[in-house]
Amino acid sequence: MDPEVMAFLNRISRSIGIALVIMVLNTTIGIMWGYAFVEDHWKWSNTLFYIFAFTSVVVLAYALYKIWGAHLKKD
Repeated sequence: MDPEVMAFLNRISRSIGIALVIMVLNTTIGIMWGYAFVEDHWKWSNTLFYIFAFTSVVVLAYALYKIWGAHLKKD
């Protein structure tokens, strides 16, 4: 297979893999363990979850930029 095509497919698979891991982590912690829901009042665990969720989205955006940014600058 052409090396450029293989590199493109590797970038796609890495992007999908990282995004899925972050989505599964946020879903598990937030919905399944209940930290995303404010029941009676706001708890410190809710704050920690939302900080983690925001941070993980920023990390995802940075990772996608690192994966795709260098390649897009060459074109």
